[in-house]
Amino acid sequence: MSLKAFHLVFIVLSILFSLVFGIWAIVHYGSSEKIAELILGIISLLGTVGMSVYLYFFLKKFKHVGYL
Repeated sequence: MSLKAFHLVFIVLSILFSLVFGIWAIVHYGSSEKIAELILGIISLLGTVGMSVYLYFFLKKFKHVGYL
Protein backbone atom coordinates (compact mmCIF):
# COMPACT_ATOMS: atom_id res chain seq x y z
CA MET A 1 0.00 0.00 0.00
CA SER A 2 1.46 3.32 -1.03
CA LEU A 3 1.67 6.40 1.11
CA LYS A 4 -1.01 8.03 -1.04
CA ALA A 5 -3.41 5.12 -0.52
CA PHE A 6 -2.77 5.05 3.23
CA HIS A 7 -3.28 8.83 3.45
CA LEU A 8 -6.51 8.57 1.46
CA VAL A 9 -7.90 5.81 3.70
CA PHE A 10 -6.83 7.64 6.86
CA ILE A 11 -8.45 10.93 5.80
CA VAL A 12 -11.69 9.27 4.67
CA LEU A 13 -11.98 7.39 7.98
CA SER A 14 -11.23 10.59 9.89
CA ILE A 15 -13.97 12.39 7.98
CA LEU A 16 -16.48 9.62 8.71
CA PHE A 17 -15.61 9.42 12.42
CA SER A 18 -15.77 13.19 12.80
CA LEU A 19 -19.12 13.33 11.02
CA VAL A 20 -20.64 10.56 13.14
CA PHE A 21 -19.33 12.09 16.36
CA GLY A 22 -20.62 15.56 15.39
CA ILE A 23 -24.08 14.22 14.63
CA TRP A 24 -24.10 12.15 17.84
CA ALA A 25 -23.03 15.12 19.97
CA ILE A 26 -25.69 17.42 18.52
CA VAL A 27 -28.44 14.80 18.89
CA HIS A 28 -27.29 14.05 22.44
CA TYR A 29 -27.36 17.78 23.21
CA GLY A 30 -31.08 17.72 22.43
CA SER A 31 -31.74 15.33 25.30
CA SER A 32 -29.20 16.53 27.85
CA GLU A 33 -28.96 20.26 27.02
CA LYS A 34 -25.28 20.45 28.01
CA ILE A 35 -23.70 23.30 26.06
CA ALA A 36 -20.33 21.50 25.86
CA GLU A 37 -21.87 18.77 23.71
CA LEU A 38 -23.28 21.32 21.30
CA ILE A 39 -19.92 23.07 21.03
CA LEU A 40 -18.08 19.77 20.48
CA GLY A 41 -20.63 18.77 17.84
CA ILE A 42 -20.24 22.03 15.95
CA ILE A 43 -16.44 21.87 16.12
CA SER A 44 -16.52 18.28 14.92
CA LEU A 45 -18.75 19.15 11.96
CA LEU A 46 -16.50 22.07 11.08
CA GLY A 47 -13.56 19.65 11.21
CA THR A 48 -15.46 17.37 8.84
CA VAL A 49 -15.83 20.21 6.36
CA GLY A 50 -12.18 21.18 6.75
CA MET A 51 -10.95 17.63 6.20
CA SER A 52 -13.21 17.28 3.17
CA VAL A 53 -11.69 20.40 1.63
CA TYR A 54 -8.23 19.05 2.47
CA LEU A 55 -9.10 15.73 0.79
CA TYR A 56 -10.20 17.53 -2.36
CA PHE A 57 -6.95 19.47 -2.65
CA PHE A 58 -4.90 16.39 -1.75
CA LEU A 59 -6.50 14.39 -4.56
CA LYS A 60 -6.11 17.29 -6.96
CA LYS A 61 -2.41 17.71 -6.15
CA PHE A 62 -1.47 14.00 -6.23
CA LYS A 63 -3.65 12.81 -9.11
CA HIS A 64 -0.56 11.78 -11.09
CA VAL A 65 0.75 9.48 -8.31
CA GLY A 66 -0.43 5.86 -8.40
CA TYR A 67 -2.19 4.04 -5.57
CA LEU A 68 0.22 1.08 -5.52
